[in-house]
Amino acid sequence: MAVIHQTTLTPSKLELIAAWLPGRQWYLGTTPKLRKVGGFRLDDADGAVGIEFLLLMDESGTDSVLYGVPLTYRGVPIPGGDGALLGTAEHGVLGRRWIYDGASDPVAVGAVVDLVAGRVSAQAQNDSDSVDTSVVVRRAELRSAGGEMRGAVDDETGTDVCVGGIVVRFSRRPVAPSPGVAGSVAAPVPADQGPRLVEVVRVGAG
Repeated sequence: MAVIHQTTLTPSKLELIAAWLPGRQWYLGTTPKLRKVGGFRLDDADGAVGIEFLLLMDESGTDSVLYGVPLTYRGVPIPGGDGALLGTAEHGVLGRRWIYDGASDPVAVGAVVDLVAGRVSAQAQNDSDSVDTSVVVRRAELRSAGGEMRGAVDDETGTDVCVGGIVVRFSRRPVAPSPGVAGSVAAPVPADQGPRLVEVVRVGAG
């Protein structure tokens, strides 16, 4: 289980995300004004990578827009991973961390597949060693994500990652459940029934 340190991160997650969002194809605004409204964590089996799903409300425009942003936190950079890097930050306990878009990090993608397959559980965002029972998982029979990861490819609403015989879709502007998916993950936000964050589609022998 991941240990959640009650400490500082400089710059903060929201500062890094706000600087990164305007270049994303799926971002609707210009200058983000972000507020965290929910999310959860996943454990890395090797204990080396922090994995977090953030639900963020952007209140920069006339209408607020909800975004889903998965992040990974690493003690060393991913070789060749500069395109997915949001930046570096100084953690009050762990020191320098390299922070990546989780949709492009194979450890995060593998953890999502394991979550949908029922091999792991969603963890509380702010508490150590605590399962988050509010996260709703529609399970599917899936092998571990051991195949070559191809992607991630952005479109107007999300990011698709191919791995093995499946497609993992990260919903950047979370929506209600859609038909035709093998499995999915949803997390609640205030006054909502739980937006769809991730969908897994089997396209081969996944």
